[in-house]
Amino acid sequence: MQPHKNPVTRPMYLYLMVLTFAQAAAFQGWNALYTNFAVEMAHLTGEQNGIVHSVREVPGLLSVGVILLLCFMREVTLTSLTIVLCGVGVCCTGWFPTFEGQIFWTLLLSFGFHYFEATNQSLTLQYFSVIEAPVVMGRLRAATAAGSFLMGGMILLLATLLEYRWLFGIAGSVAVAAGTWAFFQRPEVADLPKQQTRLVLRKRYWLFYVLTCLSGARRQIFTVFSIFLLVQRFQFSLVEMSMMFLFNNMVNWILNPHIGKAINRVGERKLLTVKYLLLIGICMAYTYCESPWIAAALYILDQVLFNFTMSIRTFFQKIVDPADIAPSMAVGVTVNHIAAVVVPLVGGTLWMIDYRIPFWLGVGFAAASLIMVRFIPVFGNLQRK
Repeated sequence: MQPHKNPVTRPMYLYLMVLTFAQAAAFQGWNALYTNFAVEMAHLTGEQNGIVHSVREVPGLLSVGVILLLCFMREVTLTSLTIVLCGVGVCCTGWFPTFEGQIFWTLLLSFGFHYFEATNQSLTLQYFSVIEAPVVMGRLRAATAAGSFLMGGMILLLATLLEYRWLFGIAGSVAVAAGTWAFFQRPEVADLPKQQTRLVLRKRYWLFYVLTCLSGARRQIFTVFSIFLLVQRFQFSLVEMSMMFLFNNMVNWILNPHIGKAINRVGERKLLTVKYLLLIGICMAYTYCESPWIAAALYILDQVLFNFTMSIRTFFQKIVDPADIAPSMAVGVTVNHIAAVVVPLVGGTLWMIDYRIPFWLGVGFAAASLIMVRFIPVFGNLQRK
């Protein structure tokens, strides 16, 4: 892992920063545009919206496919390909304002998004030490926020000038260009442990699996229903949503590097305890909120706390066998999406009964996560196993 060398000077650092930025820009473009596009152009119901988001999580559930693909291609080649797929899916979304069209292109961009999530996490944990990884993850999350911020600003400026199809096209083209660039890069080093190319499930990783699954379930309340609440219940326009995303990403751009450093200072257990205590309050507040501005503030705080999730991966890095990292990250993304596939579908149906019910589910997921966090050991003098 070249601990003697500054992480910023390593080719893998630049490689991951560029692709993380581009993927975030493309996905933010989709995220900022999709809900308004679904309501205004595709005329999706709450139930159909839930189905689309459930389909979006299916590739995450199939992320163990990364292990099979790594038998046939280099991990960096797969990573570059995932960014291109994500970009193509975003580009095409705006040209198909139907329920079926949204399902197909959402599925394609989601394969790119989730497979990149697995390989990105894997490469980060392989190429950076247990001390460096939290800092690098924080900077990568800042790159995510920067890409999202800049794309959000572009959409805000162009929203009244261009049709949805062109806005989606601009967002997706950033990822296509970055993925194409990445195909010609060679950021690997030869002295790392060879990764397993088979499914890896170990009993001693059980806490990582449980925390990851609960995180995936809780995340859906945030990514699906908090945004839908703002658009459907509080009638946020595309411009208002873009302004909120812009401010949200500016906040995260500033804070994320500090979150990475905080992991090294206070440890994963304390940071995640704070996160889930606050999330219980936030999910409860969504059910009582009557002000659109308070709801927007809750969304922004929710997003800041979402970034604390990197603590689950840094905890895992401290207990994992080095050769298990790549297959374990693929398994982790799959485990993360076991509940995530079901929650939007069930939550969308429950939303039709009462919009508050999905947020009470979020309270339950956060409370269960809080209990599990107490099993994380304190890693003061722990040696890598």
